[in-house]
Amino acid sequence: MPEDNVIYVGNKPVMSYVLAVVTQFNNGSEEVVIKARGRSISRAVDTAEVVRNKFMPNAEVRDIKISTEEIEGEGGQKANVSSIEIVLGIKK
Repeated sequence: MPEDNVIYVGNKPVMSYVLAVVTQFNNGSEEVVIKARGRSISRAVDTAEVVRNKFMPNAEVRDIKISTEEIEGEGGQKANVSSIEIVLGIKK
């Protein structure tokens, strides 16, 4: 399955991700998935809300998945990192 419609949220400003989501919808995507981990989760939520409230009022949240991933640090320590996946779609 190609992941062309997945936006990975990191440390850039929220508007960078908003632009990426709007661009995906304008290119014909039915759904766009916003993914983030750890401290970027709040930025992912902000991105979804800005898209819905300011740029595309016909966009809706179709699904939200939350999980915990176990990652291994440099010293071999294991740490749990929260992650979120927000699926946005266009209302029919």
